[in-house]
Amino acid sequence: MKKIVCSLLLSFWAVVSMAQLQNNQSKFEPVFDFRATPTRSASGMPGEAYWQNRADYVLNVELDTEKHQIKGAFKITYTNNSPDNLPFLWLQLDQNKFKADSRGTLVQSIEGSRNRSDATEGYIIENLKAAGKPVKFVVDDSRMQIRLDAPLKSKGGKIDIEGSYSFTIPEYGADRTGRIKMEKGWIYNIAQWFPRMCVYDDIKGWNVEPYLGSGEFYLEYGNIEYKVTAPASVVVLGSGALQNPAECWTAEQLKRWEQARNSDKTVDIIAENEVGTPASRPAGKSKITWHYKIENTRDAAFGASEAFIVDAARINLPSGKKILAISGYTKESVDRNAKGGGWERSTEYTKAAIEHYSKMWYEFPYPTAVNIAGNIGGMEYPGLSFCSYRSKGAGLWGVTDHEFGHNWFPMIVGNNERLYPWMDEGFNTFINIYSTREFNNGEFNERDFDNLRQFAMIFTNPRREAISTYPDVVQDRNLGITAYYKPGIGLYLLREYILGPERFDFAFRSYIKTWAFKHPQPFDFFNFMNNAAGEELAWFWKAWFYGNGTIDFEITHVAPFRDDFKNGAVVVIKNNGDVMPLVLEVTEEDGKKTRMNLPVEIWQKTNIKSIRTPTTKKVIKAEIDPDKKLPDIAGDNDVWTPEIGAKRKSDEENKQKQVNEEKRRQEEREKMIDELLNKAQQPAEEETGKKKKRKK
Repeated sequence: MKKIVCSLLLSFWAVVSMAQLQNNQSKFEPVFDFRATPTRSASGMPGEAYWQNRADYVLNVELDTEKHQIKGAFKITYTNNSPDNLPFLWLQLDQNKFKADSRGTLVQSIEGSRNRSDATEGYIIENLKAAGKPVKFVVDDSRMQIRLDAPLKSKGGKIDIEGSYSFTIPEYGADRTGRIKMEKGWIYNIAQWFPRMCVYDDIKGWNVEPYLGSGEFYLEYGNIEYKVTAPASVVVLGSGALQNPAECWTAEQLKRWEQARNSDKTVDIIAENEVGTPASRPAGKSKITWHYKIENTRDAAFGASEAFIVDAARINLPSGKKILAISGYTKESVDRNAKGGGWERSTEYTKAAIEHYSKMWYEFPYPTAVNIAGNIGGMEYPGLSFCSYRSKGAGLWGVTDHEFGHNWFPMIVGNNERLYPWMDEGFNTFINIYSTREFNNGEFNERDFDNLRQFAMIFTNPRREAISTYPDVVQDRNLGITAYYKPGIGLYLLREYILGPERFDFAFRSYIKTWAFKHPQPFDFFNFMNNAAGEELAWFWKAWFYGNGTIDFEITHVAPFRDDFKNGAVVVIKNNGDVMPLVLEVTEEDGKKTRMNLPVEIWQKTNIKSIRTPTTKKVIKAEIDPDKKLPDIAGDNDVWTPEIGAKRKSDEENKQKQVNEEKRRQEEREKMIDELLNKAQQPAEEETGKKKKRKK
């Protein structure tokens, strides 16, 4: 009987011990419980049944520079490649965001923001037809639903949607479109300028999130052919290739374009002293129609002005193909005396950015790269960017490089910007690091990303939010961190610290190639990188992109192994935050330094890890992350020396003494209170006793 009882007790304590045992498995589990589908594989690639719909556009509009309006007609050929018959269609009407009572206006902070805009009437849509017949439609804020007479058939069904439309161009339209008056004429930055199809995909069906301002765009791919008729004095520079240059340029300018196609140096098409002169525009015309075409694109935009200085140069692509870098700006943006210069260097910057990204990641697919000055701080479109006319030097390089970097994310890799801006802004911030290092031998390489501890404040801000927070939900002050810097730093860590350039570059290039002109989701990216790099990175994706934790490692103490440094040293490392692989460097008394690459798996079972070093002499220094590549929030405890160790020990002993002293004082206070309470109770007890005696 005694043996049975003892056995049961031992079993009980074993169970209790196991129940109390803790590990870090939850930190290493996948972000999503994803299962492969016919459309998306578990490896992060499109599945064998992957599909996406297509939208081709033909646009014919007029730019009215007196009323500041766009007016014209559109035709959309929509192809339904999905397995579903579609009884209705959804379109995006982004100009409606600028109406006084729009959702985008009403959710905006009363203090204002980048997403503010001047009030307009939004789109006026007329004569809407589907399949050649008038069709019923309903406009709700920035979306329009077309209710078809018969469902659009699945797996290749096509329908033409056409109509006429107009809108007034706001002076400032949420930093994405607008106009500004310069000395010699208006500059127009024209974007979100035609009704565009919403995306119907295998994840959500119709993606109909309203355009509120912070969340950008999610669009289908197709060809866009467009004509813009404007006064003959106005130059129109747009996405894609100009189809009728002989009608839009003078004979002399056509010669200069040919020179630019063969020149790595910038060639003036309209020089500063030629702006506004009769010789700068074709003679005998009151209006000119500019005919552009861009293929396999999700969008198109254009800039227009009678005050444009225009210059261009050749871009050399890795395949041997030659295309053009083009800039349009006014005299207000020229500043040859500024450090780094003004917009006269815009074409140089554009050319360098496109050549760098084409060489490093994926070849640029469009026939031109056009940079347009205006009152937009910085905004990207396929083959075209709007950048502030005030930018110069490092600022102009930075915004030009960043906006053209967006041609890879989201123009080539078509992620959903409305929900996941980090998949384009963050990825673009990452690739900008390397283009800036390379440009002109680092002319504007002012920030040292090799020392990531300078960004530690990102992870200690009490108001910080996770990268995964939707852009229209995140606080305005945090969007720069959640969409740009933190994901950009994360990919830099992944390349330079966790995987190494060889493994990362292969995986990242493969991801771009695989998802070019398609619609990846976050889990596609995570799964693809895991598979292509050969590393289970769930711990990284979960903490960095969906968590809000910090990186904080410390060396608690160092001692000889088995009482003798000849046997090596024991370095005890404590993890106070998210898990991460570590580089540990130890220095022996003869000056010899040894580095150890500690895998992330050391944190699977515990947050305190003892590491035996392969050393044979007394260790006089131990350091975590000696190259400062981790944004550790408390870098002062990453280093140990005997002096530091002695001080820490003394500090800990003093701290413990303070704790013990406070504990003693607390006990004395409690004892004193007990004595006072006892004394207070004695008279009451005596009185109670007297009353009992009297009753008896």
